[in-house]
Amino acid sequence: MGDVDEGQCGAKDALVEAFSSFGGDALRDVWLFDRGSHEVMYLRDDVERKLSDVDVAKFVDNERYGYITRDTYGDLYYADYKYTVRGFDEFELFRTFLSEDDDRIGTFASFDPTQGRCDYRMLYETIGDVVADYPIEAFAPE
Repeated sequence: MGDVDEGQCGAKDALVEAFSSFGGDALRDVWLFDRGSHEVMYLRDDVERKLSDVDVAKFVDNERYGYITRDTYGDLYYADYKYTVRGFDEFELFRTFLSEDDDRIGTFASFDPTQGRCDYRMLYETIGDVVADYPIEAFAPE
């Protein structure tokens, strides 16, 4: 069981590092979720204070709608869905899924808005490279 924990820790650390390399100091938070649970992987102190007044479970549940929209996009469009970016007045939110099967694991992260950072496709591809190095179970939220 120690190997699984070490692999899981390594996988999750690598995922956070991918987000951190992309966003630098603008990275606010990183989360993993599946259909029934979630785990925060990184949470900047100032964001943690702001989230103290937010129903985090409800916030994560909203991201779970991605399971439905992903399937809907798959039925509607000629191209495969990869990721979603939404802009808010205080941050930008990126969400994607790490696996294609029915037990999909999702991740989302937010970044302070900055000029010039728009290459979310590069972030998506970097996350794909990280996921390829580990079994998908290593990313399951605890």
